[in-house]
Amino acid sequence: MFHFKHITLIASSVILLSGCNTVPLDTKPPIEDRKVDIQTPNTVAPTDNSRNVSEVVTRSTDPLDDPQGVLAKRSVYFDLDGFVVKDEYKSVVQNHSQYLTKNKNRKIIIQGNTDERGGSEYNLALGQKRAEAVRKSLGALGVSDSQMEAVSFGKERPKAQGSNEEAWAENRRADIVY
Repeated sequence: MFHFKHITLIASSVILLSGCNTVPLDTKPPIEDRKVDIQTPNTVAPTDNSRNVSEVVTRSTDPLDDPQGVLAKRSVYFDLDGFVVKDEYKSVVQNHSQYLTKNKNRKIIIQGNTDERGGSEYNLALGQKRAEAVRKSLGALGVSDSQMEAVSFGKERPKAQGSNEEAWAENRRADIVY
């Protein structure tokens, strides 16, 4: 036999279940179409969690200032008693000629040098021939004569000290000076 409590419990359960709205599994709930107004502010005020960041300014740098660049090599080395630009240094001359033809306002002095062997007059003449050899090579590649000057220091400005082949080889050179 049912008691009144049981009937009340069953009745309230039926009422409770009939109040639930069921959605079939094969239908999707509607998606609301909301418009979101996104505004990008022109300036952002710094907060405790943000940093002030300065604007990055990019500048064109002169390739002459790059210690790792091709223009960092500015010496052309010569054989003993020689003043012919060797093949291994033609790229140095070519790199500087390209720079100078693009930068007509830049000027160079080509400084011819020798090792300590030989007399002063001989070394001054040989240093001049070395400087002129580099100047002529640059001129053949389009560098204006007005951008270049060739001078000789002979044996007066050694790059390396010593009286051995290693030091002498360092001193047999022409330096391109801007």
